[in-house]
Amino acid sequence: MGALQSLQRQVLGLIGRAVVKSINTASKCQMVDLELLAGQQKAGIEHLEPYGFTSNANAGSEAVVLFPDGDRSHAVVISVSDRRYRVKGLKTGEVAFYDDQGQSVTLTRSGIVVDGGGKIITFKNAPKARFEMPIESTGDITDLCDSTGLTMAAMRVAYNGHKHNENGNTTDVPDTKMEA
Repeated sequence: MGALQSLQRQVLGLIGRAVVKSINTASKCQMVDLELLAGQQKAGIEHLEPYGFTSNANAGSEAVVLFPDGDRSHAVVISVSDRRYRVKGLKTGEVAFYDDQGQSVTLTRSGIVVDGGGKIITFKNAPKARFEMPIESTGDITDLCDSTGLTMAAMRVAYNGHKHNENGNTTDVPDTKMEA
């Protein structure tokens, strides 16, 4: 074998594609078990994730694996992707975070779209939520929703029909109705 062929083999051995078998997210650096496209099994490979982002991809996802110095005994996963669930049809410059259940956050050209995939969206561990813009809802808004809360619509009905005793007389309903 010539020197050029040897160099070519070393360069081609620096990078590989693989299929994810399982992921261990409990360690400081995520560890991936995978199968290289040649059928070679590799276990406990470090997955170097981008700062501020982590995920636990499904078995069957695809990975890009680097072998520093062409050493197949020491690998590093640099990317894991799953084309089965990838959000399609984004416009140039748009960004999306997504999972296999249809949940996503998409930064579109016209605004941010949060899709809960039919599941509850929970905001937690904050002293308050502050919205510096008008709020619109196509559904009911409920206060004290985990206990005895009422919807805004129910509160409006109660207010608009409200009468009470005052100084021995029953008051009239409010002059100004609360509108929807």
